[in-house]
Amino acid sequence: MTEYVALLRGISPLNPNMRNEKLPGVFSRLGFKNVRTVITSGNVLFETDARNMRLLEMSIEKALPEQLGFTSTVIIRSRKQLQELASRDPFKGIEDTPSSRLNVTFLKNPSGAKLKFPSRAKDGTYSLLGMYSGAICSVIDLTGSKTPDLMVWLEKQFGKQITMRTWKTVGRILGKLDGPETGIRTLR
Repeated sequence: MTEYVALLRGISPLNPNMRNEKLPGVFSRLGFKNVRTVITSGNVLFETDARNMRLLEMSIEKALPEQLGFTSTVIIRSRKQLQELASRDPFKGIEDTPSSRLNVTFLKNPSGAKLKFPSRAKDGTYSLLGMYSGAICSVIDLTGSKTPDLMVWLEKQFGKQITMRTWKTVGRILGKLDGPETGIRTLR
């Protein structure tokens, strides 16, 4: 069995279909094992013998409107892929503070716009550090920008089949996949 995380785009904790067992229930009914969530913002962990991540994404995307009445872009990453991202330490020496946010934007289709890394927004409100395993690591200066500003720019480059998580959330996901100490330690 391979462990995966399904990263769903645009999921709100206020949506009643995200609460209780509704969202994990969709994954269980699809035949996935050891289904669990990490915070209520569209991070679903599961295990399956299936290896084709594109087919997994398509089956989940088809099931969501049928079973819960909403559509969402689903981006799948394996535990191994997340561990590889963490081992690169893309934010080395940069802290997550009240005035800055470390983010990872997962791309469904990483081929697209040709970006140079590292790069900084003309107004200095965010920096793109690099692209690793189909994910762009960025730092947002919260004193001059908001996450939606960066998302709008990224959508212009890659389309709407992207979803963003904080680096802390990536650590929580790894923690649930590997045990509570591993995920946190990996991101230090």
